[in-house]
Amino acid sequence: MDKSEKEDKEKELIENYVEKFRQELIVGGFSKRTLKMYLCYVGEFLNFIKKDPLKVERADIIKFMAHKVEQGASDSTLALVYSALRHFFKEFLRSDVMEEIKRPRKGKKLPVVMTKEEVKKILDVTKRKRDKLILMLLYSSGLRVSEVTKLKIKDLNLAEKTAMVRGGKGNKDRLVILSEQWVKEIKKYLASRKVKSEYVFCKGNGAPISVDSIQRMVRKARVKAGINKNITPHSFRHSFATHLLEAGESIRKIQELLGHSNLSTTQIYTKVSTEELKKVRSPLDNL
Repeated sequence: MDKSEKEDKEKELIENYVEKFRQELIVGGFSKRTLKMYLCYVGEFLNFIKKDPLKVERADIIKFMAHKVEQGASDSTLALVYSALRHFFKEFLRSDVMEEIKRPRKGKKLPVVMTKEEVKKILDVTKRKRDKLILMLLYSSGLRVSEVTKLKIKDLNLAEKTAMVRGGKGNKDRLVILSEQWVKEIKKYLASRKVKSEYVFCKGNGAPISVDSIQRMVRKARVKAGINKNITPHSFRHSFATHLLEAGESIRKIQELLGHSNLSTTQIYTKVSTEELKKVRSPLDNL
């Protein structure tokens, strides 16, 4: 067998494994995003080691993880790579090759949270009606940016000021609140919109707006507002949770609104919610 034939055979073997793994993930009910990421990293790993997966050793996985670190992969990316490989070997191939490999330690960073004044500044500099409504929704309802892009008109209950987010993280549905101000403005916007689309926010052809478009929108607004923080669409969600907590809202309710499976995920906002703490008077000042 010459080199070309060997490479073709390796490529075919990898494609077969990736396709069977894809089918397994679909049957397992994984979200489209998780499916895409898992297939991407498993495919990258198999092309990197160029080995039959059944012959993979612990050293091969360590080598690939080190390669990702050298590439500058973030903590969250490394954790995702680990999860993808662990599922591929443990659940799909029934191999124990990952057993002694520990999950990469993820550095805990406090989320970037805007002040109420900064939120107002960003909304004030955003003049296009559609874009302003998107940013208002991110902040007022705490949605993930991907959830905003998928939101359909039929999922809105404007009379009740609620919306149903379908297929969120973990492929779960949840109910979220809508602000009175947003409801009032979205009614006018949808009534005057000339483009026909089932999506609340769409492009000129009726297709849903992309995540990239919203990310660019936020970057542009941040610069225009003169804010130096590293604000992303997710910062609006962080600010939503933090400001509710500062207003005395129950952390359990915030957990439900955010769609967090574990309360510990929501509790990080208690570390950034400092406004109430600043109001506490030191006992020394009362002497």
